[in-house]
Amino acid sequence: MPRSSIYRRCLPGGPWRRLLPGIILLHPTEPTDEQRMQAALLRGGGAAMITGLWALRKHGLRELPEPDDVHVLVPDEREITSSGFAVVERTTRLPDPITRDGLLVAPVHRAVLDATRRIRDFDTVQTMLAEAVQRKRCSAERLDKELRLGSQRGSAIPRRALQAILAGAESVAEADAWEVWKLAGLPPAEWNIRVFDEHGNFIAKPDAWCDDIAFAWEIDSRRWHGEGDGYSNTLARNARYTAAGIAFLQTMPIQLRTEPDRVINDLRAAYAAAQRRPRPPVTSRP
Repeated sequence: MPRSSIYRRCLPGGPWRRLLPGIILLHPTEPTDEQRMQAALLRGGGAAMITGLWALRKHGLRELPEPDDVHVLVPDEREITSSGFAVVERTTRLPDPITRDGLLVAPVHRAVLDATRRIRDFDTVQTMLAEAVQRKRCSAERLDKELRLGSQRGSAIPRRALQAILAGAESVAEADAWEVWKLAGLPPAEWNIRVFDEHGNFIAKPDAWCDDIAFAWEIDSRRWHGEGDGYSNTLARNARYTAAGIAFLQTMPIQLRTEPDRVINDLRAAYAAAQRRPRPPVTSRP
């Protein structure tokens, strides 16, 4: 079709809409998210795949900023540039794509790091990494390897956020707790370890656990533990701790940031009290 005809059809009020250079939508309405992703892949050409926030949405992750531009990975030798809403990144480390709803997307470990390298808010980055690991979309070790092998541009915040997750933290609150625990100067704790009584009955999976003195630290938010079943479950858990002779401390997530010194003092006091009493016959395992 002559370019002049395409041009006229894409003018305001015309039947078509130009999305990207050489890519036309054959109706005049706003493109859907799917159409924008399809157009970005067409812009990238063969072997292109979607990464970043839109890829993470396709993988089912929820704790994400609202996506806008479509980030696409293409082979390094391809001479193609970003245009409009299509952000094109050339890479020598093109991963094997995964098909989601008919679209080629990068695997989670690559997509989440491609996204977080472009985000400057630490809490947002840590939330995204924690969700990817907690929902078993990838492992913390796989993220660590990808960070070491991939581009170092923008990697400082993801690298820092990943440290607590590598230690076993499964949420932003637990990552904050991990930082406070380090500041308290106490011996290293294990995170999210399952604890059992002397008969092998499950007691709990504390956020932090010191096995040598059977001390548990729980980060209990009002949202999850303060009402309904959450409140009942928390009471039942605490009763199991008491019955098994386990010393434990409860802390609200907001205290980790607003009252860290007070939390540190509470931790040290609770830890010291646990040291003074005989260790109960409980066991733990991952």
